[in-house]
Amino acid sequence: MVALVGVILVSLNLRTAVTSLSPLLGVIDADIGLGTVGMGLLGMVPTAMFALWGVLTPIVLRRMGLEVLTVLAMAAAALGQVLRALAHDPWVMGSGSLLALAGMGIGNVVAPPLVKKYFPRHVATVSMAYITGLQLGTVVPALVAVPVEEAAGWRVSIGWWAALAVVAAIPWVIEILRPGAPADAAGTGPGELAGAEAGAVPGEMTGAEAGAVPGRRIRPWRSPVGVALALFFGTNSLCTYAFFTWMPAVAESVGMSRAEGGLALAVYSAIGLIAALVVPWVAGRFDDPYAVVVVSIVCYLAGFAGLLWAPGVATWLWICLLGVGPSTFPLCLTLINLRTRTQAGSAALSGFSQGVGYTAACLGPIVFGILLDGPGLAAGLGFLTVVLAAMAVVSRTACRPVMLEDTLR
Repeated sequence: MVALVGVILVSLNLRTAVTSLSPLLGVIDADIGLGTVGMGLLGMVPTAMFALWGVLTPIVLRRMGLEVLTVLAMAAAALGQVLRALAHDPWVMGSGSLLALAGMGIGNVVAPPLVKKYFPRHVATVSMAYITGLQLGTVVPALVAVPVEEAAGWRVSIGWWAALAVVAAIPWVIEILRPGAPADAAGTGPGELAGAEAGAVPGEMTGAEAGAVPGRRIRPWRSPVGVALALFFGTNSLCTYAFFTWMPAVAESVGMSRAEGGLALAVYSAIGLIAALVVPWVAGRFDDPYAVVVVSIVCYLAGFAGLLWAPGVATWLWICLLGVGPSTFPLCLTLINLRTRTQAGSAALSGFSQGVGYTAACLGPIVFGILLDGPGLAAGLGFLTVVLAAMAVVSRTACRPVMLEDTLR
């Protein structure tokens, strides 16, 4: 129970530093003088840090345990957000953002292997819980940022989320200090022994498989499964972050007001909560969940067509269809555990796929923004259509019931 609470609390912290800041950039700029360049750089920091720590976290994990690294990640997230709240110049704001988002980038990577370690027989169910927490941690800070700023100031509005990060570290401190509890990445969690004794659920690993550590280092880029899932994560992230950044501008380009553009972004993000509840369950029940990819791509393409050819007829329907598109995100996160046999494999694949994925996410807003500002919406959506075609191909391999460890070269 302590570990389950810990996983959910960590998930709630993985986006708070991103979405609590975006609605307040204008107010913060007026106070400390960020400037256009500074605001643009702050917008790039999340995906850049997620990509960097996607690569570095598996390296760090070879030197310390999952639980210890999770505590350090939450401490970094808390300290960084406090530092941002105290900032009186852009340099301190930038430094705090780097620290906070480094902690959250590490949290992105350690969450799947934590699920693998403590809940090997309930990967899909617990994945559903932590992905739902991640989505809530994305939507809620954006919704309350302005009301809290109006009541208590922008420093409180972005700084008070540090308390949640501190709370999220507590269950993992308890796990580290608990007598007989493993505090290393190679250990066997309490849930794993139960899984090994009771037998495996179809599509999920037994405790023995989840806790086993192979004799050689796992290099996911040497497996077709690892490469496919990394590219799947990348194409998904590119499309998702393009709309996270430009949805208000897209909405305005088809005749919506500025206020409606902001609401369109909220709707696009909130639909992810439904996907977080449904998609991990589907992935855990079917050996090959490729149907989720097909539905997501069809919804994206239907939304594109509606915005281009019937923008004034049912604009909110097109926005909702676009919101269904990122259902591939919880699928990617769930497949990290469903396509690995070992905790070490889960950690390695989590870091590799998220490193590639968030690197691609950095390109999405830039390329889509250039096309939207130049040739127009049709060119931007055409670019994303090509990305979706690539996703349809690479995800086919990622969804097949083949394990990473079985395909290493």
